[in-house]
Amino acid sequence: MEQLIAFTGSHIQMVYILILSIFLGVVVIGGVPSVLHTPLMSGANAIHGVVIVGAIIVVLKTGPGDYAALCAGFLAVVLGTLNVVGGFAVTDRMLEMFKPKKRRAP
Repeated sequence: MEQLIAFTGSHIQMVYILILSIFLGVVVIGGVPSVLHTPLMSGANAIHGVVIVGAIIVVLKTGPGDYAALCAGFLAVVLGTLNVVGGFAVTDRMLEMFKPKKRRAP
């Protein structure tokens, strides 16, 4: 706990930047209209695909005894994959909104 407090005290400017960037991200993402959501989500999916490839490469280069790095890499691959799959699901639902409605025959 003392190490965490010492790290935070010596890097307080980075902590402030992190907190401000979180607030800025929430405000920016909250202001995106639904029409722009689909292209932005597609771009985010492409970026997360690159993150997954990078995480796999890092895991492959990790030594067999470094369990912390292997666990972190595995977690990065799993969470990145979930993010990409969820992004595609949301994109698919958004595209369904723009398709014409099917009418039933009387």
